[in-house]
Amino acid sequence: MMKFVVGSPEQQISARMVASGELDGQQVTVHGAVHALRRLGGIAFLTLRMADGLLQCVCPPEIEPEGLGEECAVRVTGLVRPEERAPGGRELAVEGVEVLSRPAAPMPVPVAKRKLNLSLDTELSLRPVVLRAQRERAVFRIQAGLCRAFREYLTIQGFTEIHTPKIVHAGAEGGSNIFRLDYFGRKAFLAQSPQFYKQTMVGVFERVFEVAPVFRAEKHSTQRHLNEYTSLDFEMGYIRSFEEVMDMEAGFLKYAVDLLGRECSRELALLGVELPRADQIPVVRFDEAKRLAAEKYGRAIRDPFDLEPEEEHNIGHYFKEEYGADFVFVTHYPTKKRPFYAMDDPEDPRYTLSFDLLFRGLEVTTGGQRIHDYQQQVDKMLSKGMHPEEFESYLMIHKHGMPPHGGLGIGLERLTAQLCGLDNVRRASLFPRDRSRLEP
Repeated sequence: MMKFVVGSPEQQISARMVASGELDGQQVTVHGAVHALRRLGGIAFLTLRMADGLLQCVCPPEIEPEGLGEECAVRVTGLVRPEERAPGGRELAVEGVEVLSRPAAPMPVPVAKRKLNLSLDTELSLRPVVLRAQRERAVFRIQAGLCRAFREYLTIQGFTEIHTPKIVHAGAEGGSNIFRLDYFGRKAFLAQSPQFYKQTMVGVFERVFEVAPVFRAEKHSTQRHLNEYTSLDFEMGYIRSFEEVMDMEAGFLKYAVDLLGRECSRELALLGVELPRADQIPVVRFDEAKRLAAEKYGRAIRDPFDLEPEEEHNIGHYFKEEYGADFVFVTHYPTKKRPFYAMDDPEDPRYTLSFDLLFRGLEVTTGGQRIHDYQQQVDKMLSKGMHPEEFESYLMIHKHGMPPHGGLGIGLERLTAQLCGLDNVRRASLFPRDRSRLEP
C-alpha cells in the first residue's frame, strides 16, 4: 500500500515548555541524552540534556534500565511536577525509560560540570563533545539568536536574502590574504567577501543580505582573527548618505538586543552576559577618535592611516566612560587603507565615506558607501595600480547603471565573542579554522 508524507509532524516537548508550567500534572514523553546521573537511596536522578535545556528526571529503581549511564540517548515518559531545586523549577516523575543508544566509551571530559576549565587547545581538540557542556552550548544559542535577528530585521526592512559564490576568479579586498586554488586548471580563489556580488544584486533587488562564510589567508595567531569566519552582510541602494547604512545597522542591533533578552535569557544568565546599550550609538570621525584616545590615555599615534588594536580598545573605553556607550561608529577612514570600491569624501578625498563599528573596544563591522559611477571606479582602480580589465564582470554593473549604494559586513564570531565576554574569538566558532587547525 502506498504511503504519503503529509507534513504534519508531532509537536516535540521541549525543556522550555516543561519549565513554563503549562504541562504541570500532565504525562509527557521527552527525549535527550543523560547529561548527569546520581543515585540517592536507590532513586536515580538523571539530568536529561534536551535540545533547549536540562530536565531533571526522578527514576525509581524498579523502572531504571540496566546499564543506564551518562550520554545514553533515552526516551522518557513521566509526570511533570514542580520542584524548586530542579533546573527550570520542574522535574519529571519517571514512569518509563527506553534506552535508544549507549556510548562505546566514557566521556574524556566531565561536560556536566558548570565550568570545564580546559586550555583552549584541549577544548578545541575535543570540540565535538565539549560543545555538549551547557556554557559552551549557550554561546551558540546566543549566536543563533544574532543570526535570527539579522534575518528577521532585514526582511522586515525589505531586504532579500541571497547566496553568492565562494569560489571566485578575483579577490574583493585585494592584498595577499587570499586562498588560491586550482579550479579545473584555472586559477581561482576562496571568497574574501561577497562584496562584488552583493553590489551586483543591488541592481536587481535594491536591498540584499547574506549570512555566509568568508576566507582570509592571513598568517596570524591572534585572539581576534580566524581564517574562516561567518560574515553578516547587507547592501542597500538609493541611499542619500553612508549614514543610512549606519542607521540600518543600529536598527538591527536594537532588534537583536531585544530578541536576545526575550529568547535567550537563560543562556545570558548562565554566561553572566550583560546586554549592551544599542539605543544611541555615538559617531566620531577617525582622526578625532585617534586624537581623543591619545590625549586621554597618553598613547602616541603611531599609524595615521589605521587603528591599532590598542587604539580600538582605548576608543571603546573612552566612549564607555564619557557616554556609557558599548558601541561607537568611527567614520571617514583614510582612502589609503580602504578598498578600491570605497567612495572618497568629495569634501576631502584623503578620506572615505566609510566606517567601522567598535563594540566594547573591538572592531566588529566595516562598511560605507560604494562608488557607483563607472569612470570613478575605473580611475580609482588605476590609482591603486589595479587592472580594470581583470574586473570586467564586476564593472559591468557600473557601466550599465547603478544607484548610490552602500553596505557592510559584520564578523559574527567577533560580535558573539564580545557579547559573551570570551577571551578568544575561536571560542565563538563551532569548529574554528586558523593557521594550525583543520580538524575537528
